[in-house]
Amino acid sequence: MSSDSKDIVPGAAETGAAADRMAGVDPRPGVPKPDPILRASGIRRSFGGLTAVNVEHLEVQRGTITALIGPNGAGKSTLFNLLTGFDRVDAGEWAFENRQLNGLSGHKVARQGMVRTFQLTKALTRMTVLDNMLLAAPRQKGEGFFGAFARPVWRAQEAANRKRAMELLERFKLDAKKDDMAGSLSGGQRKLLEMARSLMVDPSMVMLDEPMAGVNPALVQSLLEHITALRDEGTTVLFVEHDMDVIMGISDWIVVLAQGEVIAEGRPDDIRSNDEVIDAYLGKQHDEPNGGTAAEAEGTT
Repeated sequence: MSSDSKDIVPGAAETGAAADRMAGVDPRPGVPKPDPILRASGIRRSFGGLTAVNVEHLEVQRGTITALIGPNGAGKSTLFNLLTGFDRVDAGEWAFENRQLNGLSGHKVARQGMVRTFQLTKALTRMTVLDNMLLAAPRQKGEGFFGAFARPVWRAQEAANRKRAMELLERFKLDAKKDDMAGSLSGGQRKLLEMARSLMVDPSMVMLDEPMAGVNPALVQSLLEHITALRDEGTTVLFVEHDMDVIMGISDWIVVLAQGEVIAEGRPDDIRSNDEVIDAYLGKQHDEPNGGTAAEAEGTT
């Protein structure tokens, strides 16, 4: 785990108001947060005899960047799917902004203000970039059968949606691509499009599933800046990522999953020196006869 990662984004992790919100929070699994936007308890999901997710309690602090990390197969994406209505839990309950989300489908969860992106982008490749954005606008009056024929009713709304879409495309430096087919974008540009599209619903919380996966290094810095900008504007960000430099560089709080369970929580410095986290990623090397220590194991990452 690199100690130089805090230089990735100027003024990021553990500085400013976001870090202040977490001051004094005990770095332990399931710890209550001062102002949680999301609470989940007893979340269970099994596939056959395999328990993919078994989370006793998890809270996400409002207005922060929280990273969800863990080895491959730890249950990170499955937990995302459960919380956002793309999969069904075997047990458990969760609330967003004090509203229960149990049993809601994905689009209804998004309407509550909790939106997500996917590890494999879901851009509609045979539609233009602008049309991809416009499809995400909520509660469009012209979507119904009868409403479609009442253009005066939805003309003003359509104009407002188009204006909002163009503002977001400009923010993500995709405005020049507005008339291009989404399928012609690079992998990094599709990630930017998906992030921009998620903001069309003006969410309170954005959940990003491996936003840096498959992205050209030239666009990574841009994505990082957009993520920290969301936090600075008051949007809560929960993201899954494997790049430890990214995680340590922009996260205010980190939650670690292993075998479907939360084994650790804390600030980047807490997680960097946590023996259970090092064991989860590297195995119990410091228990081997050669006398290796946790600190030595950390230095090998």
